Amino acid sequence: MLFPLLRTLRPWLGAALACTALWQAPAQALTAEQALAMADGDNNSRIAAMQEAAATGDAARTADFLQALRDGEVQFTGAGAFIVRGGEARDPVTGQAVPLPEGASDASTNNRLRREIGNALAALNLLVGNDAERLEAAQAMLQGATPERLPLLDKALAREQQADVQAALALAKSAALLGSPQAEQRIDAAALLARHATPATRLLLNEQLAQEQDAQVQAALKRALAEVKDQLAWGERLGVAFTGISLGSILLLVALGLAITYGLMGVINMAHGELMMIGAYATYVVQGVFRSYLPDFFDWYLLAALPVAFLASALVGAVMERGVLRFLYGRPLETLLATWGISLVLMQLVRSSFGAQNVAVENPVWMSGGWQLLPNLTLPFNRLIIIAFAFAVLAGVAYLIARTRLGLFVRGVTQNRPIAACMGVNTARVDTLAFALGSGIAGLAGCALSQVGNVGPDLGQSYIVDSFMVVVLGGVGQLAGTVYAALGLGILNKFLEGWTGAVLAKIAVLVFIIAFIQKRPQGIFAMKGRSAET
Repeated sequence: MLFPLLRTLRPWLGAALACTALWQAPAQALTAEQALAMADGDNNSRIAAMQEAAATGDAARTADFLQALRDGEVQFTGAGAFIVRGGEARDPVTGQAVPLPEGASDASTNNRLRREIGNALAALNLLVGNDAERLEAAQAMLQGATPERLPLLDKALAREQQADVQAALALAKSAALLGSPQAEQRIDAAALLARHATPATRLLLNEQLAQEQDAQVQAALKRALAEVKDQLAWGERLGVAFTGISLGSILLLVALGLAITYGLMGVINMAHGELMMIGAYATYVVQGVFRSYLPDFFDWYLLAALPVAFLASALVGAVMERGVLRFLYGRPLETLLATWGISLVLMQLVRSSFGAQNVAVENPVWMSGGWQLLPNLTLPFNRLIIIAFAFAVLAGVAYLIARTRLGLFVRGVTQNRPIAACMGVNTARVDTLAFALGSGIAGLAGCALSQVGNVGPDLGQSYIVDSFMVVVLGGVGQLAGTVYAALGLGILNKFLEGWTGAVLAKIAVLVFIIAFIQKRPQGIFAMKGRSAET
């Protein structure tokens, strides 16, 4: 009874197996005609053939042929195209070695063709790449999306399983439909793009609006643009605020050491920027040591550079104070000139040792990249870490000043130097230690700055004026005032730059500081103690 049943079902079973095999097989393999069309002809026909092959052909074979075409490893005759590598010719359809016909010509490419080949190779990642590659390719398809890419996008959408890749593909398909000849499709595409507010969609909508002729489509594009701009506005505002906080944290690091030395001893230290430069070059030296002798631990060189930068700058600061500044207390003009001369000596010393050109300081791997908070707002890891580092240094300095014996002496000398000396405080030693501390903090600032900017002999000149403005605005010797002034000036400067430009923003900030000091000469926070009354 079983055998008659099997004989009855055999045709149906064969049909089912055939359908399964067809389902698992590629829909269409790369053909010899497509390969020849991509190798020979005018640019437009070759580009059209690339797009057709990428959309309908076998992804692996097509990608291999396009790569060979870009590398200049394709030859052709009237009968077909061949991949020629290492003197051996292969059929691009089967991948098998074949004899190269006589009279074969090289397939030439120009810049336009190479660009289109690159786009086609990126698009093929939609079909053969891993999850990350497919997502990146789908996002790249949004740029320059045209109706010619619709078959490829439809094919990728039909086989895609990842939700995030599907969303990116659907967005790219909407962007491609903006070029559709049908006005209804363009209106629908504009409405869909409006729900995905990114700088790329705003650019696409603007480009389409500039060339759109239909009044109804123009109205739909304007509505979509207005929605996208409203959604992106918050990202832009938050980006400006973050940039201001980042600049403020750098100003805080730079001015923190100056607030200690200027507030304690009244020394106008024009070499403070060069102390930062020493910290930055100390970081560069530590990087070189790790690269040469500890390459396996290179990503952690910055942790070793922090104490080295602090000690190097602190040592130079201590030598400055003991060798020059201790003889000039109470004579601010001579102190200013002396420290300016020291700054010139330090810059020339660095030029003689490391050269006049900027040196390269690399970010460790864990400081590379950023956090994508909004479509148009990425917070770089190096900036985030520097902000946290600045407040960590501030917390350490505040603890040292408020909770340690050295901090007690520093506060006593700052408020009333003669009385502190009468109470047995060695004011000369306190001056040296405080100046070394302020110089070491400048070295830490230089170490941090090496991760966000160029390191060169003129590094300190860019920040010395701003750091003095922060100290004066915040109140001489006041850490809290330094924090408020640094962050306030950083945010104010970045918001003004968006309205007036960088130069006018600097001028406006300077005018604001002058007006504020005229009304409140003691700064945001006035100095406390008997010395404030004299």
